[in-house]
Amino acid sequence: MSVFSEICCIFVASNQTNKNNFMNEKKDNMSRREFLRKLGIGTGSAMAIMALEPITAFAKNETNGQQSASNNRMTYRVQHGSGEKISLLGFGMMRLPNNQDEVNQLVDYAIEHGVNYFDTAPVYMGGQSEVLMGNALARHPRDKFYVATKMSNMGPQSWAFEESKRMYERSMEKLRVDHIDYYLLHGIGGGMDSLKGRFLDNGLLDFLLAERKAGRIKHLGFSYHGDVRDFDWLLDHQEQYHWDFCQIQMNFLDWRHASLRDGRRHDADAEYLYNKCEKTGVQCVVMEPLRGGAFGRMADELASQLKAVRPDDSSARWAFRWVGSYPNILTTLSGMNRMDHLKENIETFSPLDPCTEKENKLLADIADQMMGFPTIPCTTCAYCMPCPYGVNIPENFAYYNEAVNQHILPLPDKTAANYAERKQQFSEGYRKALADENTWARKCQDCEECLSKCPQQIRIPNQLGRIVELLRNK
Repeated sequence: MSVFSEICCIFVASNQTNKNNFMNEKKDNMSRREFLRKLGIGTGSAMAIMALEPITAFAKNETNGQQSASNNRMTYRVQHGSGEKISLLGFGMMRLPNNQDEVNQLVDYAIEHGVNYFDTAPVYMGGQSEVLMGNALARHPRDKFYVATKMSNMGPQSWAFEESKRMYERSMEKLRVDHIDYYLLHGIGGGMDSLKGRFLDNGLLDFLLAERKAGRIKHLGFSYHGDVRDFDWLLDHQEQYHWDFCQIQMNFLDWRHASLRDGRRHDADAEYLYNKCEKTGVQCVVMEPLRGGAFGRMADELASQLKAVRPDDSSARWAFRWVGSYPNILTTLSGMNRMDHLKENIETFSPLDPCTEKENKLLADIADQMMGFPTIPCTTCAYCMPCPYGVNIPENFAYYNEAVNQHILPLPDKTAANYAERKQQFSEGYRKALADENTWARKCQDCEECLSKCPQQIRIPNQLGRIVELLRNK
């Protein structure tokens, strides 16, 4: 008997939360499409449909309209069109430990506790992420997991059709699969010339569409950073391409402040991206829900506001709850390279406790306050690495941001109280954080090789120059 023959939980948009959305259906032979038609819901609807395990035990949070499992199990969302249940927590595998046994343990625990979406890319860990992930997943039945990887033909030297096609084929080989469940055009947003060169003029997108039709790609989508014209163009051609999903950077800071963050050229906040996807009927996969871990390192006076409301919850749990509260989110990616992080995140989504209206307002207020901290919007993705001159760009920015949040960063005004003391504290902390002088910001030669690689569009040499200036003796 299918899941839809036994029971289906439907999460209705916020303006319909008082309607009865819990239904039992006893017709054994009813197909999913027939079932949805009888309910008046199109398979491509922007309405979020949520299914949870076990299917026979549910409880409803009446305050938020969120469907959840009553026995503390993982929360799932349903992929439009296919009916696949996708865990609302996805495993992002960009920063894995470079040890197969450790990766196996993480993957085993994740699958055992309901996580079934695993995301990687050819460029992660120099290609090793696909290998480690493929080896770990191959030890499990194929119907227990969904594989996501990407077409990472970033530089013009890789735009040729045959080279890009080979990248796609190598991904399948490394992942040890005969089909890819979720395949993405990686890092859209470099401008229309880049979009045309990477995917349109060379016939690559036509090839990927044919691969989806043949079943070797189950769902086709794209990830977005940068120029919103690319994002709009792809979604405005939904009738032609039928995107199954779109991966966007979304968190409570970028919701309304992404286009204002220092050093970025992003043209749109996450609120715009999410709403356009929802209106177009394209489900969202979320990346950077914690902004590269920045929320775990927020200033103490901000974190204390969250602790005052939920003393036992980390700022990471707040951030995940906020993202998961939006119904058009299919899954939320988290880079989990430690077992304690994996366990905490699974607990957060098992089941998800959505944010209340009051909690959403608190997070919006904290986002406004965070804008007063002049941090560098680095998510430590390390796409900019390696630097040809040895600069550890992410570590430089991580220390700078920590100094800002802890109020030890010297003020520009040299007449400010304790300026010399704070400058000394900044310098000493920097030398401890980056013990190897060869990785310091002063090694930057302003070659700008890193600029085109940064998905946050940070003016990296300029920001490194700010750090160098702060470290000067005079």
